[in-house]
Formats: sequence, C-alpha cells, structure tokens
Amino acid sequence: MKIQDLTISNNLKKKIIKAIANETVVMQEENGDVVVNVAAYVAMKKNSKTVTLEDILGKDLLDFDVDYFVFS
Repeated sequence: MKIQDLTISNNLKKKIIKAIANETVVMQEENGDVVVNVAAYVAMKKNSKTVTLEDILGKDLLDFDVDYFVFS
C-alpha cells in the first residue's frame, strides 16, 4: 500500500471534506487526519463536476500513483 502524506491547514481539510462528501472516498480519522482513497476519488471525479482536490491544493502536489492521500 502506497501512501502520500501531506501536511495542510485545518481550513483546507474542511474544504476537502465539504467538497468530497462521499464517505467511500474521504474519511476523517479521530486524530483529525483526512484520508482519501485515490482509486475511489478518480472514479468519482470522472462522474462528477464537483470541486476537485486539484482545485483546492493545486495540480502539482498530488501523486496519483499512490493508494491513499493522508492530509495531516
């Protein structure tokens, strides 16, 4: 399992959770980390016109070869 761990602000975490309200794609752990299932996110993004992680974080920050993004 490959994980990309990124440190972001609490405001950005809130934006991600609000933009991706699908629980199969994004979940928030008890410690406040936000975990995104990359495969589910890519599938959701193809079928939806919602705000994307790239819109929130920028295009060059994410590595789509991993299984999960963890935002702490």
